[in-house]
Amino acid sequence: MRKRKNEIFSAIKENIQNNLKAYIVICVIFAVGIFLGVMIVNQTEDKSQIENYINTYIDETKLIENGDYLHELQNDIKDNIILVFSLWFAGTTIIGIPIVFGIILFRGFCLGYTIASCVFVLGRLKGIMFILMTIFLQNIIFIPAIIMLGVSSIKLYTSIIKDRRKENIKLSIIKHCIISIIILLALIVSSIIKVEISYRMVVNLIKYF
Repeated sequence: MRKRKNEIFSAIKENIQNNLKAYIVICVIFAVGIFLGVMIVNQTEDKSQIENYINTYIDETKLIENGDYLHELQNDIKDNIILVFSLWFAGTTIIGIPIVFGIILFRGFCLGYTIASCVFVLGRLKGIMFILMTIFLQNIIFIPAIIMLGVSSIKLYTSIIKDRRKENIKLSIIKHCIISIIILLALIVSSIIKVEISYRMVVNLIKYF
């Protein structure tokens, strides 16, 4: 078991080393998205819109206290399937790389906006607690997963540009498809953590917010 884990970590380490520039590009784009999300919250003059955003989320969470967690899980998995398919499809076309960057930027923006909104509406202490319960756990998997998929898209693009032979294109696309499937499975795990752990924690502690 330990040997298997070491092999996985070694493969991930090797992948990062071989595609360091792509990882830097994707991470910078994601970080810019987070920064823009935080800046939008800080620069917004009408704070009522931000309060409504967080209060609506809290109210919706309260509604699932005795609700159907399976329905929430299905919806979250569906959203992740759409996300992976969008990144996969954009990555398989040369002109789709800007779309990949746009999706990564947008996901970073959503994360930054949500974090900043939570801190603004709930205060620093409660906001951080709420973020740790609702956002942190699933994003341990979610963020690295979409970054890896974004890197896979860049790798496919550069591979096709360097070598336009039919055999190389076919092999590169197959590799991209395999990575996309692995990432999808990882995001399904992220969805399970989000609904089965984070949501249940929030339901039990929502009265304190």
